[in-house]
Amino acid sequence: MRVEAMSLVLRPRSPWEGCDLGVRLLQSHLSSVYPTYLAVALPLFVVFYTTVGVASWLPSLLIWISKPWLDRTLLFALSRALFGEATRFRAVWAARREVWVSQLPTTLTLRRLSASRSFTQPVLQLEGLAGVERSVRVRQLAHRHRGTARMMTQVFAAAELALFASMLSLQEWLAPHTGSFNLLEFLQNSSREQALYTTVSYAAAVAFLEPFYVAAGFGMYLNRRVELEAWDVEQELRRAFAS
Repeated sequence: MRVEAMSLVLRPRSPWEGCDLGVRLLQSHLSSVYPTYLAVALPLFVVFYTTVGVASWLPSLLIWISKPWLDRTLLFALSRALFGEATRFRAVWAARREVWVSQLPTTLTLRRLSASRSFTQPVLQLEGLAGVERSVRVRQLAHRHRGTARMMTQVFAAAELALFASMLSLQEWLAPHTGSFNLLEFLQNSSREQALYTTVSYAAAVAFLEPFYVAAGFGMYLNRRVELEAWDVEQELRRAFAS
């Protein structure tokens, strides 16, 4: 790990400050991370919408299931941003086997059910470990931090639900009022137009919030590495001797 090449100034932080560190990293590289992510996510969302003929709720369900897989593209871009490198789609395409294919069954099953996946995902994707060694590493990093990671996941889940509900409500707020609004009837409306609006609303909520969720977990991971391996001290020493 080239600690001295990192674009962040490392120091011991609380877990929540670690989340903020990751968000700051994302904000400073929005122009490369978001376009790269959307280049993968938007075509996938369009493909998912073609299943609306099977069930009106199926596209949204497929988007929800695919989130851990999309997180891998975000984490790839963020790991490069950590060293000041911009990421374009061609870079993801060149690493497509590592980013998209590797660990695919686990990504769409166990990772989807993990409430702390954004915190532990860097171990699985970036550290190149396997088997027992990887399990031990995850337990080491998650020790006394898994609760915070799960709480952070719940915060983002609540924010996503609120944003999704707000976008759904917008349709009713802007429509001419002909009667009382019945949420149950609204959700049960299975017309193709309503399915399109619901899918677009949920896809927009995921597209906007998911990069921040992955970045917050990545920041927690980096902060934990600082705690365990004194990266802040190593960074200062390497930069001092380099100058």
